[in-house]
Amino acid sequence: MTRISWDQYFMAQSHLLALRSTCTRLSVGATIVRDKRIIAGGYNGSIAGGDHCIEKGCYVIDNHCVRTIHAEINALLQCAKFGVPTSEAEVYVTHFPCLQCCKAIIQAGIKKVYYAVDYKNHPYAIELFEQANVKVEKVELKEPVIDFRKINQ
Repeated sequence: MTRISWDQYFMAQSHLLALRSTCTRLSVGATIVRDKRIIAGGYNGSIAGGDHCIEKGCYVIDNHCVRTIHAEINALLQCAKFGVPTSEAEVYVTHFPCLQCCKAIIQAGIKKVYYAVDYKNHPYAIELFEQANVKVEKVELKEPVIDFRKINQ
């Protein structure tokens, strides 16, 4: 057995977090890392104590579920809540960040974004990452780590 890389390890953590998602449209996980240490994790879901998509259905406006807070935002808010600085950190996300998450990632001082799946990669998000000198890299999970598709069956 060969050892997985740090990037694969942190991406696997994000895939594991995605299994906690409460939105039925897409399960996303995000792991924020600094100096090879996990400082926060998030998944897409409703506000704490609120109605969840898996219980009440998605609340869709303009083809977006507005009941859901994105995984990246949840991870960043966890850092804010507990006073953990995100400057110079990295984030591992199961899917390419949306435009709003892209802007939040930049404002939080994240220096690198790793993602596993291309998902509606917005050209302006790509441009903003470039302008802010945030590196973006696609990470493939080494098989077999965990077959995440079979866990929920």
